[in-house]
Amino acid sequence: MTTVTDNGLGVLDGSQLRVLRAIDAVFRRLADGWDAPEFRFPFLMRCKDLDTFDYYDNFPHLGLAATRLDPERLGTLLKETERPVERIPAEVMEQAAFALPSAACYSVYVDLAGSTLPAEGTLRTTVGTCFRNETHYEGLQRLLGFSMREIVCVAPEEVAKNHLLRAKDAVTALCAELGLDVHLEVATDPFFDKNSGKAKMQRLFPVKEEFVVNGLAIGSVNYHRNFFGERCGILAGEDTAHTSCLAFGLERWVHALTERFGSADAAAAAVESLS
Repeated sequence: MTTVTDNGLGVLDGSQLRVLRAIDAVFRRLADGWDAPEFRFPFLMRCKDLDTFDYYDNFPHLGLAATRLDPERLGTLLKETERPVERIPAEVMEQAAFALPSAACYSVYVDLAGSTLPAEGTLRTTVGTCFRNETHYEGLQRLLGFSMREIVCVAPEEVAKNHLLRAKDAVTALCAELGLDVHLEVATDPFFDKNSGKAKMQRLFPVKEEFVVNGLAIGSVNYHRNFFGERCGILAGEDTAHTSCLAFGLERWVHALTERFGSADAAAAAVESLS
């Protein structure tokens, strides 16, 4: 069974970890088939880079920062405070220059900043530990820190859009093979829209659609138009690159598959048997 505290910190046991690794291997095979090489990025991002994306304007409720503790002030605190310390007060912290990102794809765009890609663009995949300051947490369905696998396309407009079409077909087929009753639902994601001026356009051409199983979003496809290409100065050939991504919440897949097959071991065996 999963051990979960009331603050969103969950522990995967051996069987659940087997499910996570098995389903992530399926996603990596998708990436390999699409010629998307794997990258591993730092766990932290610079606050400056996230602010370049208007992140703190659009997602102030999710923001989490990583900061250095001042040794002298911390030492004073420890002498004067009942132990163990439950909370570290702000007065012993330095100003934060780094953030805990809430999605894995942001680092891809930062890494490609200022580059000129081939005319056909590029694909990359990565898995990251992501963090979200939620109002509540619920087992593997909603965690403070969780694993996100993404397959990201940085390319001309039509290539980026086609990536989403291919991704939706692939995930729908995978869910059918696993017997998951999945629904694709339009979601609201204001990330690239600082002033909400694109709300009507978003309804006409959804920029975020979620794969939902029993009311739980286990993945999504996202189209950012040329937002990240403009902010990071990324060209695909002679034009500003468009970006799109396919994202999976791995712990949520563990939850959905365990529910579907009745146990983590049965879920792992089912996933491992996929061709």
